[in-house]
Amino acid sequence: MRRTRTRSSSRWQARRRDARSSGSRRSPPSSRGATVSSTQAQQTPIVLLHGVGLDRTMWAPVEALLGERAVALDLPGHGAQPPLRAPTSLADFAADIEGRLPDGPIHLVGFSLGALAAQHIASRAPERVATLTCVSSVCRRTPDERAAVLERLASARTDFGATVERSLERWYSGSGVSASTIAETRRVLEANDVESFGHAYEIFATGDQQVSDALGAITAPALAITGELDPGSTPDMTRRLADAIPGTRTQVVPGVRHMLPVEAPSTLVDELEALIGDAELSIQRHHEGAHHD
Repeated sequence: MRRTRTRSSSRWQARRRDARSSGSRRSPPSSRGATVSSTQAQQTPIVLLHGVGLDRTMWAPVEALLGERAVALDLPGHGAQPPLRAPTSLADFAADIEGRLPDGPIHLVGFSLGALAAQHIASRAPERVATLTCVSSVCRRTPDERAAVLERLASARTDFGATVERSLERWYSGSGVSASTIAETRRVLEANDVESFGHAYEIFATGDQQVSDALGAITAPALAITGELDPGSTPDMTRRLADAIPGTRTQVVPGVRHMLPVEAPSTLVDELEALIGDAELSIQRHHEGAHHD
């Protein structure tokens, strides 16, 4: 059942204002995007998982707002991680990520392919996930939607250059995102190992089917958010996801396409902070109630 969002706690809002006024920014990530500093360990980390063909650097606008709690990881076969040399299931893909997560509970945020991996982790290891945020996520594709993504998969394996061009068009057309940002996305896409990209894209194309039956088992407080104009991870898919994961709140961001973390980072962070703030407040109240009992 879907749930409308509630306002974030004053504690979270004050923390964010303090970070902005002090000019606080996260230190550059490690070469593998998987190391957590002792400072980060003092707070529950916010782990960020990117989409297919991208790398952890896509989260820079979001990291700048979140500060030191943010930990962006490279997915298997992406960025500094070794290329994928064989077809891989979503379960194995997610297990690789899970093995590189910070210790203890985390706030898990996944974008597109990263959202599918995050859903698998949240269903398999609920004790690791304090909250789950699915950004621009596909969910239970219809036959027509499945046929369209399988066609894009076939194209990616036969004409990678055309896939890059079509991806940039789908993600950014009419968005108002700067030319330099689009050029950086192009650079990251073109740096992919083509075979590895094909294996990762196959997980993206089929992963919603692989995780579908497990969505109802997710117990973490969850947010499903997408752009109003996202042609692939549509508002309908976000609503399907919210219907599948108990108690999920939803947000469709007006006028935004697929690259929501790049196009509307402040909106995403506001929604994420509301989710985390409410979850932390709920835990605090539970502990206070148990103490009084």
